[in-house]
Amino acid sequence: MTDDIDHEQISAITAFVDTATPPSDEPTAHLIFGTNQIRPAEIAAERYHRGLAPMIILTGGVNRHNGIVEAAMFHRFLLERGVPDDVIRYEDRSANTWQNIEFALPFLREALERELTVTAICKWYHRRAIHILKTFVPDIGAFHVITWDPVYAGQPVTRTNWPHIPDGRRRVIREWQEVPRRVAEGSFTDVKLVNGTWH
Repeated sequence: MTDDIDHEQISAITAFVDTATPPSDEPTAHLIFGTNQIRPAEIAAERYHRGLAPMIILTGGVNRHNGIVEAAMFHRFLLERGVPDDVIRYEDRSANTWQNIEFALPFLREALERELTVTAICKWYHRRAIHILKTFVPDIGAFHVITWDPVYAGQPVTRTNWPHIPDGRRRVIREWQEVPRRVAEGSFTDVKLVNGTWH
């Protein structure tokens, strides 16, 4: 275990930041939060080919670590995996999670106008992402979240090993501390998990 967090606290932190919900078995608009890792695009492509992702919204500008334009990388990958271009929407200017949603807002509005529920694809601990989504789209209704385990320094950060991986630990603790503070001060809208979906 770790020096300053006991097992009970680790369990509580993990439960709080974990954004996953049961995925929808109906077609939904899939929203990918910006990252330089390809896994979320793999998830979206797989779900498109199962008839579950009639619209895929990509976000992410230039990654500050490696210079990759995240949405452009996702776009190329999806096209290579046989996802038609007319299914894909993307913004490639955002520099953070807040801007991911701010700049993708027209596409999220399009999804809602088409009466599509939204499924976000994000890192399992990225609790800020779903609060920001609800903040910008208060009328989003029920939405789903599919998660993935990011890899840092060659090691996946999972729900069980994060306390022992410095990069994972720092990121998870940040979500746990920042989200309640931002909700309390009013800069994030709160979200609730009800019957397996976020609201």
